[in-house]
Formats: sequence, C-alpha cells, structure tokens
Amino acid sequence: MTFPDIIGTIGVSLLLLAFFMNLFGIISQDKKAYILMNLLGAAIACYASVLIGFVPFIILEGTWGFVALIALVRPIIKKV
Repeated sequence: MTFPDIIGTIGVSLLLLAFFMNLFGIISQDKKAYILMNLLGAAIACYASVLIGFVPFIILEGTWGFVALIALVRPIIKKV
C-alpha cells in the first residue's frame, strides 16, 4: 500500500464510520461529532486525491469538506 492509499483509506473510513453510525442511530447528523467526522474524513480523502492527482475526487471531497465546515460554523455565526 502506498502513502496516498493509506491516507485515502483513513479519510474514507472516517466518512463511512460517520455514515454507518448515523444510519444505525448511534449519532445524529446534527451533532458536532458527526460533522467533524465528515469534515476530517473529507479533508483527508481530498488530500489523498491531491497526492494522486485525481481531480474528480478532489472536487468531490473538497466540496464535501467545505459543506461540513459550513455546517460546523453555522451555529456559531447564528449566535453572533
């Protein structure tokens, strides 16, 4: 396994873990932990995609991470 493979596996595993935990009712999609798992998983998977130069997944994971970041900061902005 190459370095990008290992990094990508970690990122995708975080995303899948969040998905399965939500699917089985272990964690709600509006919890910070769920959003953080999506943000970190997408960022790590995006980095792996950059390492291998695969633009479609760079766009996919970058967008996923950006949306998760918005979901994370939105409650903070609403309080201000």
